[in-house]
Amino acid sequence: MNRLDHLVIAATTLEEGIDYVRSTLGADIPVGGVHQTMGTHNHLMQLGNESYLEVIAIDPDGRIPNRPRWFDLDQRLMRESLRRQPRIITWVMNTTNIQRTKEQAEFSIGTVTELSRNDLRWKIALTEDGRLLANGLLPYVIQWQSQPHPSNAMADLGCRLLELNIYHNRPDWLKAMLASIDAEDLVTVFDLPDSEAPYLSASIETPNGIKIVDGRD
Repeated sequence: MNRLDHLVIAATTLEEGIDYVRSTLGADIPVGGVHQTMGTHNHLMQLGNESYLEVIAIDPDGRIPNRPRWFDLDQRLMRESLRRQPRIITWVMNTTNIQRTKEQAEFSIGTVTELSRNDLRWKIALTEDGRLLANGLLPYVIQWQSQPHPSNAMADLGCRLLELNIYHNRPDWLKAMLASIDAEDLVTVFDLPDSEAPYLSASIETPNGIKIVDGRD
Protein backbone atom coordinates (compact mmCIF):
# COMPACT_ATOMS: atom_id res chain seq x y z
CA MET A 1 0.00 0.00 0.00
CA ASN A 2 1.29 3.45 -0.93
CA ARG A 3 1.20 6.23 1.65
CA LEU A 4 2.12 9.86 1.94
CA ASP A 5 5.52 9.70 3.61
CA HIS A 6 6.61 13.26 4.14
CA LEU A 7 6.44 16.89 3.09
CA VAL A 8 9.59 18.77 2.08
CA ILE A 9 10.15 22.40 3.00
CA ALA A 10 13.34 23.81 1.50
CA ALA A 11 15.26 26.85 2.69
CA THR A 12 18.50 28.65 1.88
CA THR A 13 19.71 27.79 5.39
CA LEU A 14 18.34 25.53 8.08
CA GLU A 15 18.04 28.52 10.38
CA GLU A 16 15.69 30.21 7.92
CA GLY A 17 13.69 27.00 7.54
CA ILE A 18 13.38 26.58 11.31
CA ASP A 19 12.18 30.19 11.65
CA TYR A 20 9.63 29.64 8.89
CA VAL A 21 8.15 26.56 10.59
CA ARG A 22 8.12 28.39 13.93
CA SER A 23 6.26 31.39 12.48
CA THR A 24 3.86 29.27 10.40
CA LEU A 25 3.11 26.31 12.68
CA GLY A 26 4.29 27.58 16.06
CA ALA A 27 6.67 24.61 16.40
CA ASP A 28 10.43 24.45 16.92
CA ILE A 29 11.29 21.61 14.58
CA PRO A 30 14.24 19.58 15.98
CA VAL A 31 17.48 18.64 14.29
CA GLY A 32 17.50 15.62 11.99
CA GLY A 33 20.79 14.71 10.38
CA VAL A 34 23.20 15.03 7.46
CA HIS A 35 22.93 13.51 3.97
CA GLN A 36 26.60 13.13 3.07
CA THR A 37 25.84 11.75 -0.41
CA MET A 38 23.71 14.78 -1.27
CA GLY A 39 25.49 17.54 0.64
CA THR A 40 22.35 18.50 2.56
CA HIS A 41 21.11 18.45 6.15
CA ASN A 42 17.67 18.62 7.74
CA HIS A 43 15.33 19.04 10.70
CA LEU A 44 12.40 16.67 11.23
CA MET A 45 9.16 16.22 13.17
CA GLN A 46 6.15 13.90 13.16
CA LEU A 47 2.92 14.75 11.37
CA GLY A 48 1.00 11.67 12.52
CA ASN A 49 0.00 8.48 10.69
CA GLU A 50 3.66 7.60 10.01
CA SER A 51 4.25 10.82 8.10
CA TYR A 52 6.56 13.71 8.88
CA LEU A 53 7.78 17.16 7.95
CA GLU A 54 11.30 17.72 6.68
CA VAL A 55 13.07 21.06 6.50
CA ILE A 56 16.08 20.71 4.20
CA ALA A 57 18.92 22.96 3.07
CA ILE A 58 22.35 22.70 1.50
CA ASP A 59 24.90 21.84 4.19
CA PRO A 60 27.56 24.61 4.10
CA ASP A 61 29.98 22.31 5.94
CA GLY A 62 29.29 19.26 3.77
CA ARG A 63 31.30 18.11 0.83
CA ILE A 64 30.15 18.97 -2.68
CA PRO A 65 28.41 15.84 -3.99
CA ASN A 66 29.53 14.14 -7.19
CA ARG A 67 25.98 14.42 -8.55
CA PRO A 68 23.31 17.15 -8.56
CA ARG A 69 21.64 17.56 -5.18
CA TRP A 70 18.07 16.33 -4.88
CA PHE A 71 15.00 18.58 -4.79
CA ASP A 72 16.40 21.02 -7.38
CA LEU A 73 18.58 22.62 -4.71
CA ASP A 74 21.43 23.30 -7.14
CA GLN A 75 19.24 25.14 -9.64
CA ARG A 76 19.45 28.91 -9.89
CA LEU A 77 15.67 29.45 -10.01
CA MET A 78 15.15 27.36 -6.89
CA ARG A 79 17.89 29.20 -5.01
CA GLU A 80 16.43 32.56 -5.99
CA SER A 81 12.99 31.43 -4.86
CA LEU A 82 14.25 30.21 -1.49
CA ARG A 83 16.12 33.46 -0.89
CA ARG A 84 12.72 35.14 -0.94
CA GLN A 85 11.21 32.67 1.53
CA PRO A 86 11.38 28.99 2.54
CA ARG A 87 8.45 27.01 1.13
CA ILE A 88 7.06 23.55 0.61
CA ILE A 89 8.58 22.34 -2.65
CA THR A 90 7.44 18.72 -2.98
CA TRP A 91 6.21 15.60 -1.22
CA VAL A 92 7.39 12.01 -0.93
CA MET A 93 5.35 8.82 -1.32
CA ASN A 94 6.19 5.66 0.60
CA THR A 95 5.76 2.39 -1.31
CA THR A 96 6.38 -1.24 -0.42
CA ASN A 97 7.69 -2.04 -3.91
CA ILE A 98 9.55 0.81 -5.56
CA GLN A 99 10.56 -1.25 -8.59
CA ARG A 100 6.94 -2.09 -9.37
CA THR A 101 6.01 1.57 -8.95
CA LYS A 102 8.76 2.54 -11.38
CA GLU A 103 7.56 0.02 -13.96
CA GLN A 104 3.91 1.04 -13.82
CA ALA A 105 4.45 4.82 -13.73
CA GLU A 106 3.42 6.74 -16.83
CA PHE A 107 6.27 9.17 -16.18
CA SER A 108 9.89 8.67 -15.20
CA ILE A 109 10.19 8.60 -11.42
CA GLY A 110 14.00 8.43 -11.69
CA THR A 111 16.69 5.89 -10.93
CA VAL A 112 16.19 3.70 -7.87
CA THR A 113 19.11 4.46 -5.55
CA GLU A 114 20.03 2.91 -2.20
CA LEU A 115 20.95 5.33 0.58
CA SER A 116 21.56 5.11 4.32
CA ARG A 117 22.18 7.26 7.38
CA ASN A 118 23.16 5.76 10.71
CA ASP A 119 20.75 2.83 11.19
CA LEU A 120 18.30 4.01 8.51
CA ARG A 121 18.30 2.39 5.08
CA TRP A 122 16.07 3.24 2.15
CA LYS A 123 15.62 3.12 -1.60
CA ILE A 124 14.59 6.31 -3.36
CA ALA A 125 14.02 7.14 -7.02
CA LEU A 126 16.23 10.09 -7.98
CA THR A 127 16.36 12.09 -11.18
CA GLU A 128 19.80 12.24 -12.74
CA ASP A 129 19.79 16.05 -12.85
CA GLY A 130 18.27 16.52 -9.40
CA ARG A 131 15.05 18.02 -10.76
CA LEU A 132 11.69 17.87 -9.08
CA LEU A 133 8.95 15.79 -10.72
CA ALA A 134 6.41 18.08 -12.41
CA ASN A 135 7.95 20.97 -10.48
CA GLY A 136 7.36 19.13 -7.22
CA LEU A 137 3.69 18.28 -7.72
CA LEU A 138 4.39 14.62 -8.45
CA PRO A 139 6.11 12.87 -5.54
CA TYR A 140 9.54 11.43 -5.12
CA VAL A 141 9.10 7.71 -4.35
CA ILE A 142 10.77 6.05 -1.36
CA GLN A 143 10.85 2.52 0.07
CA TRP A 144 12.07 2.24 3.63
CA GLN A 145 14.17 -0.84 4.34
CA SER A 146 14.38 -0.35 8.08
CA GLN A 147 11.63 -0.76 10.66
CA PRO A 148 9.77 0.82 12.32
CA HIS A 149 8.98 3.85 10.18
CA PRO A 150 11.53 6.58 10.99
CA SER A 151 8.81 9.04 12.01
CA ASN A 152 8.29 7.01 15.18
CA ALA A 153 11.65 8.26 16.46
CA MET A 154 10.97 11.91 15.60
CA ALA A 155 9.72 14.58 17.98
CA ASP A 156 5.94 14.75 18.39
CA LEU A 157 5.08 18.44 18.75
CA GLY A 158 1.34 17.95 18.42
CA CYS A 159 1.18 18.68 14.68
CA ARG A 160 -0.91 16.48 12.39
CA LEU A 161 -1.22 16.56 8.61
CA LEU A 162 -4.90 16.87 7.71
CA GLU A 163 -4.64 17.02 3.93
CA LEU A 164 -2.34 17.83 1.04
CA ASN A 165 -3.91 19.70 -1.86
CA ILE A 166 -2.45 20.33 -5.29
CA TYR A 167 -3.60 23.22 -7.47
CA HIS A 168 -2.83 22.64 -11.14
CA ASN A 169 -3.72 24.04 -14.57
CA ARG A 170 -4.11 20.54 -16.04
CA PRO A 171 -5.78 18.60 -13.22
CA ASP A 172 -6.88 15.66 -15.39
CA TRP A 173 -3.31 15.07 -16.54
CA LEU A 174 -1.98 15.27 -13.00
CA LYS A 175 -4.67 12.89 -11.72
CA ALA A 176 -3.75 10.39 -14.44
CA MET A 177 -0.07 10.52 -13.50
CA LEU A 178 -0.91 10.06 -9.82
CA ALA A 179 -3.19 7.14 -10.66
CA SER A 180 -0.37 5.42 -12.53
CA ILE A 181 1.59 5.16 -9.26
CA ASP A 182 -1.46 4.45 -7.07
CA ALA A 183 -1.23 7.87 -5.43
CA GLU A 184 -4.51 9.42 -6.53
CA ASP A 185 -6.09 8.93 -3.10
CA LEU A 186 -3.19 10.50 -1.18
CA VAL A 187 -3.87 14.07 -2.27
CA THR A 188 -6.71 16.20 -3.62
CA VAL A 189 -6.21 17.95 -6.96
CA PHE A 190 -7.95 21.25 -7.76
CA ASP A 191 -8.25 23.12 -11.05
CA LEU A 192 -6.25 26.32 -11.38
CA PRO A 193 -6.52 29.04 -14.05
CA ASP A 194 -3.71 29.24 -16.58
CA SER A 195 -2.91 32.69 -15.24
CA GLU A 196 -1.69 31.17 -11.95
CA ALA A 197 1.32 28.93 -11.23
CA PRO A 198 0.61 25.43 -9.81
CA TYR A 199 1.39 24.87 -6.14
CA LEU A 200 1.08 22.57 -3.12
CA SER A 201 -0.92 23.43 -0.01
CA ALA A 202 -0.84 21.42 3.22
CA SER A 203 -3.35 21.80 6.04
CA ILE A 204 -1.76 20.98 9.39
CA GLU A 205 -3.48 20.82 12.74
CA THR A 206 -1.31 22.35 15.44
CA PRO A 207 -1.75 23.18 19.15
CA ASN A 208 -2.48 26.72 17.88
CA GLY A 209 -5.19 25.67 15.42
CA ILE A 210 -5.19 24.64 11.76
CA LYS A 211 -2.38 26.23 9.77
CA ILE A 212 -1.66 26.25 6.03
CA VAL A 213 1.77 25.69 4.52
CA ASP A 214 1.90 26.25 0.79
CA GLY A 215 4.41 26.38 -2.00
CA ARG A 216 3.53 29.63 -3.69
CA ASP A 217 6.64 31.63 -4.51
